[in-house]
Amino acid sequence: MNGHHTTDAMAIALVSEHASPLATLGGVDAGGQNVHVARLAAALASRGHRVTVYTRRDAPDLAQVAPLCPGVEVHHVAAGPPRPVPKDELLPHMAEFARHLARSWRLRPPDIVHSHFWMSGMACLQAAGQLGLPLVHTYHALGTVKRRHQGAADTSPASRVVWEREVGIGCERLIATCRDEVIELASMGIAGQRVSVVPCGVDTDRFTPLGPAAPRGPQRHRLLQVGRMVPRKGAAVSIAALQRLPGTELVVVGGPARACLHEDVEVRRLRELALSAGVAERVRFTGGVSGEQVALLMRSADLVVCPADYEPFGIVPLEAMGCGRPVVATTVGGHLDTVTDPGTGRLVPPRSPTALALAVGDLLADPAARAACGAAGRRRVLSRFSWSRVAESTEQVYQGVLAPGEVTSAAAAGS
Repeated sequence: MNGHHTTDAMAIALVSEHASPLATLGGVDAGGQNVHVARLAAALASRGHRVTVYTRRDAPDLAQVAPLCPGVEVHHVAAGPPRPVPKDELLPHMAEFARHLARSWRLRPPDIVHSHFWMSGMACLQAAGQLGLPLVHTYHALGTVKRRHQGAADTSPASRVVWEREVGIGCERLIATCRDEVIELASMGIAGQRVSVVPCGVDTDRFTPLGPAAPRGPQRHRLLQVGRMVPRKGAAVSIAALQRLPGTELVVVGGPARACLHEDVEVRRLRELALSAGVAERVRFTGGVSGEQVALLMRSADLVVCPADYEPFGIVPLEAMGCGRPVVATTVGGHLDTVTDPGTGRLVPPRSPTALALAVGDLLADPAARAACGAAGRRRVLSRFSWSRVAESTEQVYQGVLAPGEVTSAAAAGS
């Protein structure tokens, strides 16, 4: 009965254990993955598929099932306490999460399961495995990379890397978000032919060069940095670079709400650095803001800096390019796929305030180059990184996984 059905409308289960598509962004564990899952779900639904997103219930008052948009439902899975739990402490609750998925899928089996992040992969390996459902997995970040960069500061559970390998070997197909990740997976013993590269996407209607911009400060130039308030995002490098960039302000977006910024450990550390570097009056922290406000702030900036130590994908350069702003980013991870130097911005080595200041200074001194980079960035985003493009590529991966099964189910239906 279901033979040809899969190439038309599929029932798709997206599993994202800690990153709810309904979350407010900018919290410690609420960032790119939440946006990715929400937008992918919506874009797949707009292509005619039925999408259910499974995420952990992290508040007592959440409805068991909540609509996200037409064609997409979010199921809040009771696994662990109904309150926010840091993602690195969720592992003990994954068996319960897996049991819930298996129960749910026994009643209404999806055509395909797509897990996001290693713990979701782990839960899905159990649940989908029991029921013989095809599994596609996206890591979003790899434990090996995190450990290499963070060393002793890495709070991931010790078993993470082992499980990531299990998931990689146990699923039907992996979706990597950039070429850098394919190389990492190969070093884990996961063959490249089992991996498809599909980038993350960006909302090209929200992140657009046209539209209102946030008001500017008194300085001649404005730099913008957007991201979670964690050391690896490299705000310290931007602050140090500011010493060499007179007449320039740095707006740092992310972290808790503005009223609570003084309580944030990382913000306090960065404020101290700005003071000792003598640039405190040119650094502004906005706190976490909505996506709509991010776009307004980006349009108010001369350029956007993305100085992370490492970046599994990095959605911010795409948002900046969508807004027609040049990007100066580090030569790490997904930046290598998204930012073209000199086309859409500049790529600089990580952890080098000098290199960052030189690249930024050059662009600030050359309005024509900035305009050219901005226009090229907008074109690049429209041609490669819109969510409709990403959903189409993801759908092709699903169909490739389901294609061998289609023949057998059609044959079975005919027998």
